Amino acid sequence: MERVSNKMKLKEGMAEEYKRRHDELWPELQGLLKASGISDYAIFLDEETHILFATLKVENKAALDKLPAEAVMQRWWKYMSDIMDTNPDNSPVSIPLKEVFYLP
Repeated sequence: MERVSNKMKLKEGMAEEYKRRHDELWPELQGLLKASGISDYAIFLDEETHILFATLKVENKAALDKLPAEAVMQRWWKYMSDIMDTNPDNSPVSIPLKEVFYLP
């Protein structure tokens, strides 16, 4: 099991909408994430900077590379693109973070 974390940026004033959309996460997207070996997925918001911090565990990190090709992932990105910083393909601008400490 590998731990992965990254940061993304939410547009100002969109915190409630972001939470609402994730509270209503599409079952087919949830299924895809779980089928890809993802667990313990959490996203935190720094309300001062609008930075989102995501952390998850994955059985095989290479499985994450296959997610962008999935149609439901692409639809989710498009759905979320109006409330967060995105790349031209609608994927969130996601900056990987380096782990510097872990207390099991």
